[in-house]
Amino acid sequence: MRVALAALLVAVDQAVKVTVVVALPLLASVEVLPWFNLVHVVNPGAAFSFLAAAGGWQRYFFTAVGLVVSAVLVFCLWRGVRSRLQTAAYVAIIGGALGNVVDRLRLGAVVDYLDLHWQSWHWPAFNLADVFVVGGAGLLVLATFVAGRTKSAHVSGASS
Repeated sequence: MRVALAALLVAVDQAVKVTVVVALPLLASVEVLPWFNLVHVVNPGAAFSFLAAAGGWQRYFFTAVGLVVSAVLVFCLWRGVRSRLQTAAYVAIIGGALGNVVDRLRLGAVVDYLDLHWQSWHWPAFNLADVFVVGGAGLLVLATFVAGRTKSAHVSGASS
């Protein structure tokens, strides 16, 4: 079930990316709100275009990283995790990582389309898969704090 949910996230991510590619010419931008545009850009690198101009090897490197991270997290899910929050975090990270892996394998680069900006300052464009990865990482941090607080409550309750 958990892997199926991650696959659903990959499918949603890919459906949105295909829609962007079909609806917007490359490098096009459509203002949605004064601080948000839909754009169509491709990124051969990683976050913030890290290694985008590295010559092509990064495609295989980031594909391998996404596959290895996803495999490790699937293994962790299979072995069992502590909480539903941790499960949701792993599922989101797997879905996001594999969504971008599919782009790298299919296109050689990742399709980005979300552009947040303030006046002329633009945050680097990103996509739904990136939101899944960052959101999953945030959930994982939250799960760690919740688990730590629960463990602390049990320890202090036992000593009372």
